[in-house]
Order: sequence, then structure tokens, then C-alpha cells
Amino acid sequence: MGTLIDSSVLVAAERLTLDLDTALGAHAQEPVGIATITASELLHGVHRAANNAQRRRRETFVERLLAVLPVFPFDLDTARIHASLWAGLASKGATIGSHDLLIGATAIALGYRVATRDRRSFAKIPGLEVVVL
Repeated sequence: MGTLIDSSVLVAAERLTLDLDTALGAHAQEPVGIATITASELLHGVHRAANNAQRRRRETFVERLLAVLPVFPFDLDTARIHASLWAGLASKGATIGSHDLLIGATAIALGYRVATRDRRSFAKIPGLEVVVL
């Protein structure tokens, strides 16, 4: 099984509050990657930087990640899983953020777990293994 890394983990790594290699150590020999929406979230953070120095630092960090981590697309198979999860959650009156649901659906489509710092949202997705870092 592989691990899809949520942006919350990568932001913590960028802020030096989490060592990514240590945090993922138990899964070091397994594939890792990010969802396309996670790439967008990280790039959004670059554009929202408070000043040029912070923007350059973030951009360097994000571009290094994007150069080494596979970015998994949201395709039709994932869309089918996403729609089913979304309908199932809605029928129970449960909601999670749209980006988190896209990440969860991508992970399920790949047969991956999600590594996150979010203790609430991903736990609501049935069938998804979650590792909280």
C-alpha cells in the first residue's frame, strides 16, 4: 500500500515543525505521492505569500516536492469513487471539505492510505486508512 500525503503534512514540513522522512519512516519502502488538488493547494500557498522572501522560500520548497513526488490526477475512476463517497456522506448528514474528499477519493482509487495532520475530516471517509502525523 502507498501513501497519499495531505497538504497539512507538507505545510508542516515546510515550516520545519515536522520532519517528513522521520514521519513517514514506517512506510519508507512504499510508494508516496500527492493528489492534484494537493499540488494546487501548495501552489496557492506560494501565491498567497506575505512577501517576496517568503514566496521564494515556499516556491523553492513546493517545486522541489513537485519534482520528486508523483502527482496523481483526478480521473473518471476517481470521480466515480468521489461521487459515491460524497453521496454516502451526504445521506448521513456528514460533510467534509471538498478538497479533502477529492484527496480521499484519489487515495481509495489508488489503494493508498492518507497521511495527514487533520484528525477530523479524513476519518469520516469510509474505507480510507488514515495515518495522523
